[in-house]
Amino acid sequence: MSKLKKHLLIVEDDIGIQNQLKWCFNDFEVHTAGSREEALNLVRKHFPSVVLLDLGLPPDPGGATEGLATLEGIHAIAPDTKVIIITGNDERKTAVDAIGIGAYDYYQKPIDKEVITHVVDRAHNVYRLEQENRLLQRVDNDTRLEGVIATSPQMLQVCSDVEKVAPSDTSTLILGESGTGKELMARALHNLSKRSEHSLIAINCAAIPKDLLESELFGYEKGAFTGAAKQTQGKIEFAHHGTLFLDEIGDMPLELQGKLLRFLQERVIERVGGRKQIPVDVRIISATHKDLSQLIEAGLFREDLFYRISEIKLQIPALREREGDILMLARVFLERFTTELGKPARRFSGAALDALEQHDWPGNIREMENLIKRAVIMSEGNMIGPADLELEANADENATLELKAVRDRAEFSAILQALQRTDNNVSKTAKLLGVTRPTLYDLMDKHGLRPAK
Repeated sequence: MSKLKKHLLIVEDDIGIQNQLKWCFNDFEVHTAGSREEALNLVRKHFPSVVLLDLGLPPDPGGATEGLATLEGIHAIAPDTKVIIITGNDERKTAVDAIGIGAYDYYQKPIDKEVITHVVDRAHNVYRLEQENRLLQRVDNDTRLEGVIATSPQMLQVCSDVEKVAPSDTSTLILGESGTGKELMARALHNLSKRSEHSLIAINCAAIPKDLLESELFGYEKGAFTGAAKQTQGKIEFAHHGTLFLDEIGDMPLELQGKLLRFLQERVIERVGGRKQIPVDVRIISATHKDLSQLIEAGLFREDLFYRISEIKLQIPALREREGDILMLARVFLERFTTELGKPARRFSGAALDALEQHDWPGNIREMENLIKRAVIMSEGNMIGPADLELEANADENATLELKAVRDRAEFSAILQALQRTDNNVSKTAKLLGVTRPTLYDLMDKHGLRPAK
C-alpha cells in the first residue's frame, strides 16, 4: 500500500486566522479557502483527508447557513473527509448541530497549536485507517484467511502460523479468550488443508449436556437407550476424511475424555450400544478459553489427552492486545451492519473513537460486533457517539491531550505498520517514514523495536 499524501483544507474568511492555522501544520500540504465555492473546488481537486471549517462564511459571516451548506457540499463530494468545525464560545450549539449532520468533530477557539495539531492528526489517522481498510478489502488478503481482518503484528503472526500449520494433519489446539475468533481460525485451518473438499464438523463441548455428548460424538445403535429408534452416526463419523472441531474441549466431561483419547490413539470408534469397530480418518482441531494446565493440576483434564490434541498450539491474542485493529474492525462492522440492516451511512464521532480505543473489550470481537450492531439499530442521525455504543466517553478530557504520550503512541504505531508493510526492510521502512536510517534505528531503540530476522 502506498503512503497516502496528507492534504488539509482550511476554510476561513479571516486571512489572519488562515495564516495562524496554516503554520500549525508542517507535515500537511495545506490549502486555504475563504468561501464555499472556493472550498468545494479545492475538495474536488485534492480530496483532503481533513477540513478545518469556520461556519461563518460570506455572505453570512455572522451566521452559520453558508458554513453548513459548505459542510453538506464537502460530504457530497468526499464523504470520507473528516470535517472539524472551528467555533467560538457562543457558537458551541451550532457546532454540535453540525456534528449531527456529518461533521467529524469541533474545535473551540482560541487556537492552541499543540491541541489543534493533535485533533487534526487524530482525524487524519482515522481517515487513513478507513482508506487502508478499503484497500485491504479490494486486494487479495496476504494471509489468505477468509473472514480474518487484521493489520496488527500480533494477528498477522497468528495468520502466518495458521498458513504453515494448515497443510499438515497435526492435531492443533487453539487457545484464546471467548470472542477472539477461535472457530474462524479453525475454519481457516480446514479451508487451507488438503481436506478442504470434505466437511468441517464442529461440536461445542460446553453446549451439550454431558449425558448426550457421547452419543453426539460417537453415534449410537438402535435400542442403545430409550428413544434410540434407529442407528445414528455421530459427529466423528460425519467428519470422515475431513476435520473435526472440538470447541471448548476444556468443558468435556472427564469420563468422556478417556474414550476420546482411545479414538485418537487407534482411530477407530464404537457407537454407543455397539461392538463394531469403525475406522475413521479425521483431523482433530480443538479450542478452549480455559487454562488446561490448571485443569490438569485439578484433576479435571487428562494430561495424556492434552498432549494428543496439542501437537501444535496457536494462541489468539485478545482484541485489546491487537495494536491498531480496534478502529479498523469497528469501521468494518459499522459498514457491514448499515448495509445488512438497510440503514443510512453512519460515522463514529471523535468521542466514540476514543471510547472504542479505551474500552478493555472483555468480550473481544464478539462484544464489538454486538455493540456496533445495536448502535446501528438504535442510533438516530448519522453520527454514532459513545452512548449509542453503551461505552463511557473519556471523563478526563486532558487524558487524550497528554502530547508526549499521544506522540509516542502514534510514533510506535507508525513504525510497526511501516515495518510490516516493508517486510521488516529497514531501508524501505526509513524511506516510507521519511527519516534516515540512523534516525529510524534511534526510534526503534527508543520503543524497544527490532525488525524480525
